[in-house]
Amino acid sequence: MNATSHTHGPVRDRLVNAGALGVLLLLGALALFGPSGILAWGEDSARLAEHREQIAQLQSRQEELENRRKLLDPAHVDPDLASELLRRDLNVAHPDEYVIELEDRP
Repeated sequence: MNATSHTHGPVRDRLVNAGALGVLLLLGALALFGPSGILAWGEDSARLAEHREQIAQLQSRQEELENRRKLLDPAHVDPDLASELLRRDLNVAHPDEYVIELEDRP
């Protein structure tokens, strides 16, 4: 055994340990701050809540449109809805009627 191989051992061990520590620190940082890390979970859960609310609104709107589609079925049209659509879209009114416009609801 010569003196040079003996001195390279501890230096190499320190470099390997430093590299391993660096890799572990990088993995820890990614586990906290990465795109799927612990801090991103809070943001994801907030976005999930927003998306669920939006889905509920869209489902409600879909149900309204489905009901309207059923009322406009050519086999048996709802007379009140047909009258409402004609008056609104074609500006049709009888001479003895008054038209009162209400502000649209969102």
